[in-house]
Amino acid sequence: MKEIKSIEEIIYDYDNFIIDQWGVMHDGKFGYDHAFNSINILNSNNKNLFIISNSSKRSKSSIDRLPKLGFQKESFMKTVTSGEMIWQLLKEKFLDNKKNCFHIFDEEKEDGLDFRDGLNFNFVEKVEEADLILACTPFVNLQPIDYIPILEVAYKKEITMYCANPDFETVESNGNNNVFCMGAICEIYKKMGGNVIIKGKPDVSIYTETTNQNNLIKKRTVAIGDSLFHDIQGANNFEIDSVLVKSGIHKDLNQINNIIKNHQITPTYIIDKFSI
Repeated sequence: MKEIKSIEEIIYDYDNFIIDQWGVMHDGKFGYDHAFNSINILNSNNKNLFIISNSSKRSKSSIDRLPKLGFQKESFMKTVTSGEMIWQLLKEKFLDNKKNCFHIFDEEKEDGLDFRDGLNFNFVEKVEEADLILACTPFVNLQPIDYIPILEVAYKKEITMYCANPDFETVESNGNNNVFCMGAICEIYKKMGGNVIIKGKPDVSIYTETTNQNNLIKKRTVAIGDSLFHDIQGANNFEIDSVLVKSGIHKDLNQINNIIKNHQITPTYIIDKFSI
């Protein structure tokens, strides 16, 4: 793991840059000034930019949201979300076989009810009635421990959980604290013995989906993200280099080193911010 101060230090080593969103480009509400500058410099050097995001939003929703955060859609060759990957899987798998679905989502967010559009499900209010669980965003005002009764019922019924956002946590808008994501609940269910399906980072399928039409050379490709368990592990799984951004989820260097040691997840580079 090599410490770098600027993306410019590696700009000529790579042609393709796979970039995470939350904690790297923006905080969910506002784009980072240093990220604007980095994107502009990479574009001016004719680099191929891709966004791979563990977001429960559909890809189109994330693309349309870029200008609101201060970014230009045209800066990126392709944007793919974990939510899109799960939506496409569910659309194809249950096209002609209607099932009862227990949907975990935040009613205040667009990737709640809107995510249901086009899916052939009967959405139920009780997990006891469900054939599967669609996990998008945490219910309002519930903590991870509050999901245990739901998960216990699901486990006894051998219900599969489809996780639209595999992240364990993300940065909080305008705050120094991290907030848990649906991936944390899915991880609890997995440790209970439940079956969890993910298609976002660190699963290789989202990298293949994002880059399959571009014939990129992996040795000339680098991923930039703030999660060791998702961005860096995903890059390792896809066999490309990676840059860990230290201003996002993992801010403490001792914590980073402990995770690297205990989980054997090592980035190629580490940088304070996605900056030039």
